[in-house]
This record gives sequence, structure tokens and C-alpha cells, in this order.
Amino acid sequence: MARIGFIGLGNMGAPMARNLVKAGHAVTVFDLSPAALQSVPGATPAESAAAAATGAAFVFTMLPAGPHVREAYLGAGGIAAASPAEAVLVDCSTIDVATAREVAEGGGRAFLDAPVSGGVMGAEAGTLTFMVGGDAAAFAAVETLLLQMGRAAIHCGAAGAGQAAKACNNMMLAATMLVTCEAFVLAEKLGLSHQALFDVASKSSGQSWSLTTYCPVPGPVPGSPANRDYVPGFSANLMLKDLGLALGAAQAAGVELPVGETALAVYRRFVEAGGGAKDFSGAIETIRDSG
Repeated sequence: MARIGFIGLGNMGAPMARNLVKAGHAVTVFDLSPAALQSVPGATPAESAAAAATGAAFVFTMLPAGPHVREAYLGAGGIAAASPAEAVLVDCSTIDVATAREVAEGGGRAFLDAPVSGGVMGAEAGTLTFMVGGDAAAFAAVETLLLQMGRAAIHCGAAGAGQAAKACNNMMLAATMLVTCEAFVLAEKLGLSHQALFDVASKSSGQSWSLTTYCPVPGPVPGSPANRDYVPGFSANLMLKDLGLALGAAQAAGVELPVGETALAVYRRFVEAGGGAKDFSGAIETIRDSG
């Protein structure tokens, strides 16, 4: 049993913390929302992030953006100062690479950037994938805990490598989903049924996760968000955020990403049209409207 602090009990953080409690760990939790503090039965609520980190062998955070992570770890009375010198600090937020490296260098503790893939359903089911950057020994120390919240934990390299992997992965996912949406819209115009296209593409070279797990039209994949009016899942707002991080990293690295830029533009149109709270696969609505 490990003594764990967990800060950030939103749609992702709360089920992740619950899985650690189910695994038998002593978990102390903190969130700015009083209601969220009651969302992890069996955990001990704390009055601050620092209090949750005090005495913890491991501290996890799941926060909205880079500035929140920087303040939580490096701010006055923050997690880094409050945690024991030997603690391993693990940020599971999706943030920019530069901030992840800044926190790793400035906290004086073993720090891992460990963003996740799998969405809310993966957090609830304990099937997340963790992409981890930071010290290899710290990763080895925390790997068992990661696998109690997910099905895979990959050490990607030094500080910031986890965020780099997340940015690249989600850019691929975003673009693959959009071209899958385009294919179904084209099929509709050509008189080809959704099921027929799915049956062909899922067994040939058009096959992808976006098609076979997250099909953007109702019917072929019963578990996809398309069958529940695009309730996420993974929201378009979050996909737009992740694409922005990928394009920002590309600009800093001097890399041109024309497909990524096009995907960003399509998701921005979808969000601006009111689709931000829908699943990202709902961008098929924007593609239909532009046809």
C-alpha cells in the first residue's frame, strides 16, 4: 500500500483516484470544488494541494493547463515544497512541453510528465495509456501505480517526452478522424450506406482506430459516441486544445505541419459553431455543413 496525494478531481482525475483507492492505497485528495472532494469514496479530503502532498510517497495531478500545473507545483506553498524530498511527483495533465520541463527542473523532486490517452471511459475502466517523460528510476518506482489506472505505461524519454508523445499521438488521431468523417460524408453523397463503407474499410487498408472503435456515424460501432448524439468521450474542446499544443510545439521546433494545421482549422470551426462540448468525432457535422 502506498500513501498517495491526488490533486484535480475532474472528469479524468476522479475516476483515476477511485481506481487507486480500489487498489488498496491510502489516497488523500484535493480539488477546488467542494463537491469534487466527495467524488472519491474511501479517499481522505485535504484542505489544499500542499496538504494532500504532505507525507505522500507519490503525488498525482490532473489539471486543466500549463499555468495551473506550474502554479500547483512551483507556486508559494506548492506541491514540490510540501512533498517529502524522496517523493515522486507525476503530472497527468496535457500541457506544453516547455512547462513540463520547467516544472521538472524547478521543483527539486523527481518529476514525471505522464499525460494519458483513453478519455473518460478509459479513466473509469482503468484502461488508460500513460506516456511518460522523466527519470527512468522514478518511472520504475511509479509504474505499478500507473498500471492500476491504465493498461499501458510507456517511458518515452527525458522530461517533456511524455507531452511530446501526447501531442504527436493526438494530432494523428485528430487528422485520422477527420478524413474518416469525410469518407462517410462522401459515401452519403454517392449513395453508399454507412454499414457498407464500414464493412469494406474495416477489413481493408482504410482501417483505423477512428473507424473501428470510434466510428463517427451511428450504427456500425454501437459503443461509439455517434450513437449517443456525440456525448463525449473526448470533447472537441479538448481536441482543439491538444492540436494547439502540437502546432505550438511545431512552431517552436521550426516544423511545418500542413495536415495538422488543416485539422486545427476544422475543429476550430466545429467548436465555434457550438460543438465544443460534443465528442470530437462530431466534427462530421461541420464537414456535412460545408459540403
